[in-house]
Amino acid sequence: MAHLLLIDDDPVQLSVREAVLRHAGFAVSIATTAEGALAVMRSEPLASCLRVIITDHVMPGASGADFVRALRHLNQSVPVIVVSGLPEVESEYDGLDVHCLAKPCPPQELIALVKKCMEQDTSSG
Repeated sequence: MAHLLLIDDDPVQLSVREAVLRHAGFAVSIATTAEGALAVMRSEPLASCLRVIITDHVMPGASGADFVRALRHLNQSVPVIVVSGLPEVESEYDGLDVHCLAKPCPPQELIALVKKCMEQDTSSG
């Protein structure tokens, strides 16, 4: 089963996205902060089976961009989807190899992008 890491500090957004992704057949781990997500990435065996990471951009403490910069020191290749209601944030992720998805994102759009990321990851690996 494909395993995802979902990061969002908003409990409503987190639970809705988690339910959507689980209903689509994915195993989902969650984190509410960038620090919590990095702890997951440092723990085996979960880190090695993660196929896609989905993160919010605006979070207390470290932003989504801060998280992805730290993540890339641990894992250069895991696909990352950034969900944000702010279109101007894309430039903050330059060179970090992420996919940006605008809020509000319909469930089918999120699922399609997750599947696309997994296909690209499989074909490149």
